[in-house]
Amino acid sequence: MADSKDESPDTPAPGAAPAVLRVAVPTPLRRLFDYRPAGRPPADGWQPGLRVKVPFGRRQLVGIVIACDSRSDWPTTQLKPIVECLDAAPLPADWLWLCRFTARYYQHSLGDTLHLALPGPLRQGRPLEARTRERWQLLVTSEAALEQLARAPRQRELIALLAQHRQGLITSAATAQGFTRAQLKTLADKGLVSCHEEPLTAGSGGQETILAEPSLTLNREQAAALSTLHEALDSYHPCLLHGVTGSGKTEVYLQLIEAILAKGGQALILVPEIGLTPQTLSRFRRRFRAPVVALHSGLTDLERLDAWEAARSGRAPIVIGTRSAVFTPLARPGVIIVDEEHDGSFKQQDGLRYHARDLAIARAHKDGIPILLGSATPSLESLAQARAGRYRHLRLTQRASRHAPAKLELVDLRGRLRQGGLIPPVIDAIRQALAAEGQVLVFINRRGFAPSLACHQCGWIAECPHCDARQTLHRQPQRLMCHHCEQQMPPPDACPACGSGDLRPLGAGTERSEETLAALFPDTPVYRIDRDSTRRKESFDQLLSEIRRGEPGLLVGTQMLAKGHHLPHVTLVVVVNADAGLYASDFRALEQSAQLLVQVAGRAGRAERPGRVLVQTLHPDDPNLRLLADSGYDALAYQLLEERRLAMLPPYRHLALTRFEAVQEQDARDAAEAAGTAAREWLAERHLAVHCLGPVPAPMERRQNRYHMQLMLSADKRSALHEAGAWLAGWLENTGSRRVRWSLDIDPMTLS
Repeated sequence: MADSKDESPDTPAPGAAPAVLRVAVPTPLRRLFDYRPAGRPPADGWQPGLRVKVPFGRRQLVGIVIACDSRSDWPTTQLKPIVECLDAAPLPADWLWLCRFTARYYQHSLGDTLHLALPGPLRQGRPLEARTRERWQLLVTSEAALEQLARAPRQRELIALLAQHRQGLITSAATAQGFTRAQLKTLADKGLVSCHEEPLTAGSGGQETILAEPSLTLNREQAAALSTLHEALDSYHPCLLHGVTGSGKTEVYLQLIEAILAKGGQALILVPEIGLTPQTLSRFRRRFRAPVVALHSGLTDLERLDAWEAARSGRAPIVIGTRSAVFTPLARPGVIIVDEEHDGSFKQQDGLRYHARDLAIARAHKDGIPILLGSATPSLESLAQARAGRYRHLRLTQRASRHAPAKLELVDLRGRLRQGGLIPPVIDAIRQALAAEGQVLVFINRRGFAPSLACHQCGWIAECPHCDARQTLHRQPQRLMCHHCEQQMPPPDACPACGSGDLRPLGAGTERSEETLAALFPDTPVYRIDRDSTRRKESFDQLLSEIRRGEPGLLVGTQMLAKGHHLPHVTLVVVVNADAGLYASDFRALEQSAQLLVQVAGRAGRAERPGRVLVQTLHPDDPNLRLLADSGYDALAYQLLEERRLAMLPPYRHLALTRFEAVQEQDARDAAEAAGTAAREWLAERHLAVHCLGPVPAPMERRQNRYHMQLMLSADKRSALHEAGAWLAGWLENTGSRRVRWSLDIDPMTLS
């Protein structure tokens, strides 16, 4: 093994065996490593995309061949031989291209990027092949053939069961009916049934009809949007589907996918949250006969590999997943759909800090296929692209129900007595909605019982010992918890500062609102949906199933409940406090708060009854909040776009944020200042139009007992920003201190 100093290959002559394999190894080092080929070469020869097991220090790692060369910058005798080639054929070329693009764009190690983009078993060296299952089919049904089973009643019953299933039964389906594999094997030995192996994710089998149920009739706006999408099914065609909540965006997705499947293509659908995956899967599986597979963090490693391999081989025409699914290879890519494209969950916030929406756009451009971005509250980046004409802007302004979206009604909190965060007029509105047999969604984006615990005598407030943050009081179970580092401890019996026993919770969280509502409405079920109440597998789906039965009830939830869920029986939405993002330091805070407000408001009035939305606020006269309430999200978004343009902020300017962290504050500060000085000197020498801002302490300077500093690069052109970012990453890699961790975030979505 030796470092590869040059990534451009000196390709061997056709038919000649390469002298050097350049391999990407899963390490933070941003370079390739040279190895000698060894052992029997693959059937089709050495080529990029093959997984190989290589020695690396004292370990053996699974790497991927990136290039085959005839020479190395190092003497061949110094190169270590590979241990083993793991694949007969390379990984898909388009997948390899996407990983290389991702590593280059986000200034990340290629080896790490490839490692993260692979399913776990492939990282560990497992063969790339589909797991299989047995399917048993009946061969003979004549009475003469069945006479031999006269004394085997269970075998005759098994024959009768198989006769009911023309497509056969898999082993697990038969055993679920009380039969055994031994009984199936006995029938096979007698020539009565056959057995064949098939992949766990079977293909569609050439079915004549794609649909399992008929498509819905589109309204005029939906039909116009679909017609526009049909204009360019065979080329790159970015479209923004901007539709109010409940306007039928999903039906447009479904009918677009129908057209793609009819042409023999595959569809990749990205959703922001794992909680949205089951309902999306259910709807797609009801509509299509073709296999639909899911990729998300709730699957086991082997389940993820099965879905990944089914997509790669083309057996799964429809793939639905969260952000990491953007790396799923497709045999016949036909369309990519990004639902709720504005959602921050598409941005990975640690390690490889990629944005799945942006990678999906790059991937669609490379594959020459259409991409559809859907949202009721589009990101300012997508709106700017649509205004500039780079995306087609498709509008859906009408709800599928006959009711228009409910307007936000601002409710003044100033000087009002609150119970669990709710004031009397709002409680009366809840009572009226329940009396009319509706459901009420109380939205409060704070987990726990109260945001803080304070002493009423001296003013002491419970703070995290490891972060510059207050601890949240939880009651189920009773504990103080930091939501930044997950540090937990029991609440004190008395104030640690003055000894007073008068400790009081300040503010309201989901637990406190749940407790208050249960006391106010003892005969009405209260469903709390947050990260704490849905930790158990399937608990979220069980709660939603109860809610969707339609009985009057109170739903208390965080943004988990606000995103994309169809809650047809909700007639009233109450936002406990709308002020959190109005005056935050992050320039994206207002955009994200407005999106969340509109999304949660969209849960009301989605069926036959109209909805109402009450928004409690201490700032009812705030001009931005008033604009949102009076004129809607679009008016506020276009105003924010103009403000961003004047302030030279994204999407009109491009950013790269370098973060430094260390146990000692001075170490983090020194490293950031040294990087800032070096960057400014380099930029001055190159006359590059990039501004270097900082360093400054992070908004939360101390987190998890480490101190955090930030250095910002800002440029009008992406090319200049990436040139500066690449230089800075290389400088830090070569000169950085082991006491300081650093990371480079291209296009950061938050400055925290």
